[in-house]
Amino acid sequence: MGLPAEVAARSTSAATRGVLRSVLDLIEGGATHLGVACDSVIESFRNDLWPGYKTGEGIEPVLRAQFPVLEEGLTALGVTVWGMIDLEADDALATAAARAAADERVSQVIICTPDKDLSQCVRGERVVQLDRRADAVRDEAGVWERFGVGPASIPDYLALVGDSADGFPGLPGWGAKSAATLLARWGAIDAVPDDPAEWDVTVRGAARLAGALREGRELAALFRTLATLREDADGVLEGGVDALEWRGPTDTLAAFCDRIDAGDLERRARALGGR
Repeated sequence: MGLPAEVAARSTSAATRGVLRSVLDLIEGGATHLGVACDSVIESFRNDLWPGYKTGEGIEPVLRAQFPVLEEGLTALGVTVWGMIDLEADDALATAAARAAADERVSQVIICTPDKDLSQCVRGERVVQLDRRADAVRDEAGVWERFGVGPASIPDYLALVGDSADGFPGLPGWGAKSAATLLARWGAIDAVPDDPAEWDVTVRGAARLAGALREGRELAALFRTLATLREDADGVLEGGVDALEWRGPTDTLAAFCDRIDAGDLERRARALGGR
């Protein structure tokens, strides 16, 4: 049974209002340049590499219906939006983080998501993750603390333990502790010896894990490819970070906020834009 149209509309508006309020929170907190990445199409090139990779199947119609509304609202707010088709939103964030960090005028790049795969983009204290739900900022030391490996090893870590959110299982028997121990020692899957007798770190079930790795190296390489974010997304900061400067809302925001019953957002955005 489908939701009544008016219920679906209210649900969509509530979600959109929530995201727009979060963006305004960032601006109030001192963010000067912003960009938001969206999956305009859920599937990407990764679906061609692994049949179990995440798809749009199972997404509630009400949730899917909010995607274009949210993009419209962000644009009306004056925020740069990257709608991804061939690549994913995470690839856009990785690209933006790398290109922004390369600009010496940028004091810090903040990736506003706690997602595990984005941890590979963290660089010292220059590129960090913001977990707003936990009210925590995770720099490179924080990545080590959370996963037991550094940012560069995150794709290898996910290849071994799997990522249920993205739909690939990792290698049999490998868990967070064993993966962290081996990768903290060798850095990458390719550098881990096949023979567990050569492992100079203590790992429970070493023989069994080594066997799974020997038999699954090709699969692990595929999973690492799935977990590795691209930093070459077309249309993302190709002209530099100046395009991300927030200069206030557009003239279309008032009509948009009226449509989603969010006059407070329009007033708040106008106040911030004029400060």
